[in-house]
Amino acid sequence: MTEPEAGGYRVPLRSTRTLSLTVLRNRNMKNKPNAVALFCGAGGLSLGFKRAGFEILFATDCDRDAIATYRIHSSSTEVREEDIKQLNPSIIPKGIDILLGGPPCQGFSSAGQKFWADTRNKLLTEYVRVLNELRPKWFLMENVEGLLTAWDGQYISEAVKAFLSLGYNVTLEKIYAHAYGVPQRRKRVVIVGNRLGHIFRFPPHNHNISGSIFRKSEATFREATSDLPTAHTDTARVTRYAREPQNELQTWLRAGQSQVAQHFFFEQGEEQQRRIEILTPGQTMKDLPEDMQHDSFKRRANRRVCDGTPSERRGGSPSGIKRLIADEPALTITGAAMREFIHPSENRPLSLRECARLQTFPDDLVFAGAPASALQQIANAVPPLLAEVIATHIAVEYGFGVVYEPKHPHFQFSLTQSNGMSPALKKTEQILKSLIDDEDTQLKLFEETRRYVLS
Repeated sequence: MTEPEAGGYRVPLRSTRTLSLTVLRNRNMKNKPNAVALFCGAGGLSLGFKRAGFEILFATDCDRDAIATYRIHSSSTEVREEDIKQLNPSIIPKGIDILLGGPPCQGFSSAGQKFWADTRNKLLTEYVRVLNELRPKWFLMENVEGLLTAWDGQYISEAVKAFLSLGYNVTLEKIYAHAYGVPQRRKRVVIVGNRLGHIFRFPPHNHNISGSIFRKSEATFREATSDLPTAHTDTARVTRYAREPQNELQTWLRAGQSQVAQHFFFEQGEEQQRRIEILTPGQTMKDLPEDMQHDSFKRRANRRVCDGTPSERRGGSPSGIKRLIADEPALTITGAAMREFIHPSENRPLSLRECARLQTFPDDLVFAGAPASALQQIANAVPPLLAEVIATHIAVEYGFGVVYEPKHPHFQFSLTQSNGMSPALKKTEQILKSLIDDEDTQLKLFEETRRYVLS
C-alpha cells in the first residue's frame, strides 16, 4: 500500500508492513512501560495502551460519570475525580514513560503572551504545566480536527511552540481512524512528542481507505456489529449474543463475554418513526418528502460551519437523521448518534452498544451514568483499537531509551491526506511551516524552557 499524498512536512514512513487486528504486544520488555492519563474520560486511550502492555499509574478527569466508568476497568490505577486546575503534580508518580490525554479547546483568543494569559486557554496552560513538572519521556495529545484551524491556526501554533520550548521533538498529524481498523470515519488531530531524540512517524495504515473524502474502508459497520442480538429499549437488560463472532474484530470486541449489556436504543415518536421507515441506506432527511422534513432541517442543511468552530457550537448534523450503510464505516460517533444515526437495515436508531463498538470499546465495559452521559463518554473517547496501534508502535519501534541529545527540538506535521486544503487549513500550514523553516526560532524556543509555563 502506498501512503496517500499528504499536506504537511515529513519524511516517508519507514515501513508499509500491515498490522493485524491482533496488534503486536511488546512482550519482550522486562519492565512494563508506564503512563499517566489526564482528561482520561471513560478511558479509551488508557484501554488501548493497557492492551499494548502499558501500566496506567494514575488517571484524572473532572467528569464524575466518566471517572466511575474508568474505575470499572482500571482497578489497579489510582483514579481521581479532579479538575486539572487544582491538580498538584506532586501526587503523580515520577519517572513516567508517557503522558496521555488532550485538553479541550475553549473559546477564542490571540497569539503570543496574550494567548497564555487568556483564561479561556487555561486547560492547555495547565496541561503544559503538568507536562513540564512530570517531564515524561513521551506525551500524546489528541483533539478534534477543528483544533487545526481554531483561531486562524494560532491555538495549534502556540501549543506546538510550548512543547518545543520544553525540549520535545514534536510530530503532529491528522489521523483517519478507519485507516487503522476503527469502523467509523473519524478524523482527529494527534500530537506525539518525545525528549529522547526520536523523529517519530505514525504507524502505517493497516486498512485501505479510498473514495470521496476517504469514505470507504475495509473496516465497516457490519464487521463491528453483525453478531449482536436484537436491540431493545430496556436500559437494564442483558442478552446473549445472536451468533458466534463472525470475524477477528468481533472476537476482539467481545473480550471473552457470553452476553452483552447496554444494547438499547431510544424509542421514537410516531412522526420520527415514519421518517426512519422511508429512508434507505445512505439517505438523509433531505431525501424525505418536504412535508416530512423537520422544521429545523433547512436551517441546518444550508448552514456552513467555519473550520475550527467548537463542536458544541456546530448545531448538530446538517443531515438531521441519516441511515448508515452496512458495508462502509459509520459516520463519526457523537453525542447525537443515538438520535441521528439509523441502523442500516432495522427501522431504529443506533443502540448504545453499537455506538460503543463503533468506537471499539469492548463489550465487558459498562458505562456509568444516564444514557446521555454514557453516550457522551463514548463519543469523547479515543477509540481503544486506535490507541493500541499507536501504543504498540511507540513501544516496539522506538522504546524509552535516549537516542541522542538534540541540539534543538524537531517538528514535523501532516494536516491532511487529501490533495486539497481549505483556505483556513492553508493558513495553519503556513504558520506551522514557519516553525520548521526558522531554525534560529526553534533553538530560541528550546532554550526558553519556561516561556509558556505560567505560575
